[in-house]
Amino acid sequence: QVQLVESGGGLVQVGGSLRLSCAASGRTFSSYYMGWFRQAPGKEREFVARIGLAGRGTYYADSVKGRFTISRDNIKNTVYLQMNSLKPEDAATYYCAAQRGVVLPTRPNGIDYWGKGTLVTVST
Repeated sequence: QVQLVESGGGLVQVGGSLRLSCAASGRTFSSYYMGWFRQAPGKEREFVARIGLAGRGTYYADSVKGRFTISRDNIKNTVYLQMNSLKPEDAATYYCAAQRGVVLPTRPNGIDYWGKGTLVTVST
């Protein structure tokens, strides 16, 4: 089992940057596929990005491609989401997700573990 704790959210202006972090408990972090989802008020939770076990195999939603970068540090048991050129539509609660054994799905159903989320607000 793994516990996920996100941090790094906050208020940022349009065009600004934030880096989210997700710290995972346990000694088996490197065996989990990791990723990020987000959910804006009144909307469904949506996929943002995922990363493979060794930091390769990244995949992004079209809406964030070229602006966001996902990475992981298997020594620190942490996955990151660097968000640049933020837009108002990026405002949401961002959730870290972990999946063991298979590539992280791009749909929220069936995800093994979730963090509690960190709020990102983008001001105009």
